Amino acid sequence: MHNRMSDWLRGFSPDPVTVNYIERTRACLGAFFGIVLTSVVTYWIVGPDISLPLLMAPIGASAVLLFAVPSSPLAQPWSIIGGNLVAAFFGVSCALLIREPVIAAAFALSLAIAGMFALRCLHPPSGAVALTAVLGGQAIHELGYSFILFPVGVNSLLLLLVAIVFNNATRRTYPHVAVKPAESHRTTDIPPEMRFGFTAEDLNEVLKEYNQVLDVSRDDLQVLLQQTEMHAYRRRFGEITCEDIMSKDVVSVVFGTELEEAWALLRKHKIKALPVVDRSQRVIGIITQVDFMKHANLEVYDGFESKLKRFIQRTHRLDSQKPEVAGQIMTSPAVTAQRSMHIIELIPLMSQQRVHHHIPVVDEDRRLVGIVTQSDLVSALYHGRIANLKTLGLSS
Repeated sequence: MHNRMSDWLRGFSPDPVTVNYIERTRACLGAFFGIVLTSVVTYWIVGPDISLPLLMAPIGASAVLLFAVPSSPLAQPWSIIGGNLVAAFFGVSCALLIREPVIAAAFALSLAIAGMFALRCLHPPSGAVALTAVLGGQAIHELGYSFILFPVGVNSLLLLLVAIVFNNATRRTYPHVAVKPAESHRTTDIPPEMRFGFTAEDLNEVLKEYNQVLDVSRDDLQVLLQQTEMHAYRRRFGEITCEDIMSKDVVSVVFGTELEEAWALLRKHKIKALPVVDRSQRVIGIITQVDFMKHANLEVYDGFESKLKRFIQRTHRLDSQKPEVAGQIMTSPAVTAQRSMHIIELIPLMSQQRVHHHIPVVDEDRRLVGIVTQSDLVSALYHGRIANLKTLGLSS
């Protein structure tokens, strides 16, 4: 009984804040500019003679969400616009139809929540909008349904516009963009990066069983869990970096390398990819056998050799429409890895279809220092696992 009570009381203590002071300052500045600009523009729109306040109190709560937790599902554009408008509609309706303010407020709030659930625009500050419509006083009541347009609609839209500009200017993607699923091979197999650990279906089932609204998007939650798995793998395998496993004597080409020469390099060194670099050895792209096949229309195998020969031969014509050099068919920008990157972080990169199983490794100045292939990664994971088992005394 004592342990239950202790656990229950612990629920009243706040969890530690994990964000740094830069992020806290960013959120504070965003709220400051959001409220100031919303007030100024509202004043400019409605003029000085308006008898209503320029800002509703619930807009302050909306600002907390839009600037302090911009990735939250509760802070997305449709949440603030739809949520506030829906709440304002039910608030005004209940104020007009129900005489008793307390009963009207209760109905307004309940109907607002139901409406936000139905329209998928749940926004906590909207509850205060519904109450404001009922309990805001004579000036609010005289507006009737105009209250939905001003101040609710105007305030919400202006604050949203400031949030879009400020959050993106401070490197916080807003609105939140869901992670695109990896390109598949058009088979029933799940993407490679989902074949280890939990799957999207596993997460969906757990969220269904949890049956509560989370203040984090589903894809953000999935990324966090996958990064947690990555962290655990790093701990188990030790600090094996790209620099430890990469090939350092890398064959590369420049933008102007002729296709015939690039193809000859692939054949001579028995490799499948060539990083494309500039004069400073910075990686600007990558050219692979797949690029040759795609641009030479070699996915259809009739006349394979003749098609390839015609494609790589230089035409020596200034008006040629055919690609002549490596830079014209390369994949750019190339997916690269830092030499200090842990090899576990290569797994989701390798699973991307556009990578073609070859990742150039660069230094801090993006200069080419090596290349990692799928075979390098498999070998490193295997030997790293064996070494870890020996350390734990689990291998003979």
